[in-house]
Amino acid sequence: MLSLRLVRGSRPLVQLRRLLVAAACAGSGFLLLYVLADAEARGGGSFPRLLWALVPLAATVQFAVAVARTDPATRPREGLDAVGLGPVRLALAAAVSTAVACALGSALALAAFLHLRGDLAGLPFDGAGARLLHAGRPLPAAAALTLLALLPLTASAATALALRPRPPHSWQAPQTGVPWGVALAACGLALLAYARPDGPAVPAAGVLIAVGLALAGPGLAYACGTLLQAIRPGAVRLLAGRTLQEEASRLGRPLGVLCAVGAAALTVTLAPGGPQGGAPLGPLTGPAAGLVAVCAAASLLTAAVESRQARGAARAALLDLGTPGTVLRTAAGLRAAALLAGCVPLVWGVAQLTSLALTR
Repeated sequence: MLSLRLVRGSRPLVQLRRLLVAAACAGSGFLLLYVLADAEARGGGSFPRLLWALVPLAATVQFAVAVARTDPATRPREGLDAVGLGPVRLALAAAVSTAVACALGSALALAAFLHLRGDLAGLPFDGAGARLLHAGRPLPAAAALTLLALLPLTASAATALALRPRPPHSWQAPQTGVPWGVALAACGLALLAYARPDGPAVPAAGVLIAVGLALAGPGLAYACGTLLQAIRPGAVRLLAGRTLQEEASRLGRPLGVLCAVGAAALTVTLAPGGPQGGAPLGPLTGPAAGLVAVCAAASLLTAAVESRQARGAARAALLDLGTPGTVLRTAAGLRAAALLAGCVPLVWGVAQLTSLALTR
């Protein structure tokens, strides 16, 4: 009941972000149902498609966790411990709120899928989607509900894990995840070079590359902040660089995932004739790629909102000291330019290596 009251009493902008999570979950759930119907029509052999369909699911889970982290209702406040709302209870409330939004999206996906198949009230759009969704074949109810429950359960578990209370520990520079990230990305490229184009190793290699870039993302953001302060920095560059270093852990991982998405999109354009495996999700490959890109970009923007909320007190203190607003805006522009200058060569290099592996 507490989670439902938090959902109902939130501000319109917070409700909009939850609706976007539900929409992303609806798209991912629709893809999972399409893969299930395709497997039933083919009589099996759709395991690679299922692996490809898990990529939008992972992007959606990342977006759901990012939205939960920016929810004002999940932040500890003074006096809440006295009424039993400590950090653990707030994390559980955030997990339940995420599960509610994802369950709404899954329900919408099921309703849209059955409607397009003509299982609810006739065939819409003159039956254009009936053949694509294999309307003549029965859809296993247990398997469909299991796939649709996968997203709410995964997103709620990831939210509880991300918002769990952590003990205080010594500060560690985000430079430290770069070796692991480079190693995972190298393993992904090696696996991609020896994988069959239509085999399950291709999506596994893509996941390794994306995880590697996500691990290296905080180090990349920290390095960009260091470069901003190099060679006699002024007040604006010093402010921008220090702020970017402090936000590296928060912005780095969604930034790395977005770099992986950009590298994948650039790889498609660099590979002559497109990737050898063809469209991994058939006619829904384009919408699936768009969903992944939108979720990755939305996760980064949501992390930026979280960073802005976290430095609200510092920003107010600077304004109270008489700092002009143009200085803060210029520092924000410098941070964005530094991240762009660091990410563009990374995306281009990974795309070049990936296209060489695909066209060996």
